[in-house]
Amino acid sequence: MNDAFHDVAHVGHVELLTPEFEKSLWFFTELLAMREVARVGDSAYLHAWDDYEHHTIKLTASPTSGVGKVALRASSDAALERRVAAIEASGRGIGWYDGEPGIGRTYAFTDPDGHPMDIYYESEWHVPTDESRPALKNQADRFPGTGVNARRLDHVNFLAADVTLNGNFTSATLGGRATEQIRLDSGKLGAQWFTFNNKSYDLVYSEDWTGSTGRLHHIAFATDTREDILKAADIFLENGIHIESGPHKHAIQQTFFLYVYEPGGNRIELCNSGARMILAPDWKTVEWTEADRAKGQAWGMKTIETFHTHGTPPVAVPAH
Repeated sequence: MNDAFHDVAHVGHVELLTPEFEKSLWFFTELLAMREVARVGDSAYLHAWDDYEHHTIKLTASPTSGVGKVALRASSDAALERRVAAIEASGRGIGWYDGEPGIGRTYAFTDPDGHPMDIYYESEWHVPTDESRPALKNQADRFPGTGVNARRLDHVNFLAADVTLNGNFTSATLGGRATEQIRLDSGKLGAQWFTFNNKSYDLVYSEDWTGSTGRLHHIAFATDTREDILKAADIFLENGIHIESGPHKHAIQQTFFLYVYEPGGNRIELCNSGARMILAPDWKTVEWTEADRAKGQAWGMKTIETFHTHGTPPVAVPAH
């Protein structure tokens, strides 16, 4: 196993860019049931009800859609220093800065594809208001009981021009462990799923068919049950949200899923992925072939074409 495994605890929070700020804010607060906990400039900080940290999403008004940055929480100060040293040695480092609200000193860097990323350790735990105080003391916030009730951030899927290059960086520099991957007939990797803990995956790299760099495929939020996702589909239908694919079950990672586009154009996944854990310390990466993937998802549904072409920010899509 990689000696750096567990130096990153988990994906902490994501900055999401939107050209439709008010509509995107409505989507996350009214439909996903997140609560706004801070407002700084053109950004709203939103909290999913069982996220222990200050915020889950930093929603930022922008001329275009996409991901502003993805922040990783280290497992300790010592782990943070080790990962920063490795990042600097890789030549991808940018430098230290004062963190976001609720976050301590933070080191900025990019992956080989150019996605902006942060890593930090010091984190202010979420403090509920009198109105949002939960009945159970082992819960971060009151269960909203409205909309989709997104519980927490689950994972981020990046698009990348070179999956292997970014995968090697995630493994060697950040300590990620590849749990599953797609090997194309050409021999190159089409996608890789990485975990930093015992979840089946936290960070994914998928090939960008446009050859572009720095784009987002989707961010995903966990629900308690599959039934929550079925109800979410009805909620999105009633509110005019574009449903791209699902509800259904992935073959890779066996995640029950629903994909939609939030009003700013970013792809959002609702998933129920907590049942599958990677407990084996000697886990061997599961590899899928193009022939495997041609069979479709777990129950036979074919992968929708836009899953390979839609990303943010939008770019022209060449024939593939």
